[in-house]
Amino acid sequence: MYFSLTMAKVIYQYFKKEIDQNKILVRIDPTTMEGLELLVADSGQIKKNNRQFDEEIYEDLKEDEFVEASPMEFNLYLSGITK
Repeated sequence: MYFSLTMAKVIYQYFKKEIDQNKILVRIDPTTMEGLELLVADSGQIKKNNRQFDEEIYEDLKEDEFVEASPMEFNLYLSGITK
C-alpha cells in the first residue's frame, strides 16, 4: 500500500504600522497564532521577535492602527534586502 503524505501549507497574515519613520511588521500564522514581529529602525537595523498571540490580536492590531501588509514587503525586510 502506498500512502501520500501532504504537508499543510500555512497562509500567513501580514500587518504593518509606521511610527516616526520606523516600521513594525507582523506575520501571524492563523492556525497556531504564532507570529514573528520585525522592528525596523530608520537606520535599517532590524530586530526580530517570536510571538505567541491570542485570538484578540486582530482587534488589538486594528485598535493600534495597523494595516494589512504584503508578504513580499515582510519577506524583503526579513531577508535584509530592504532598508
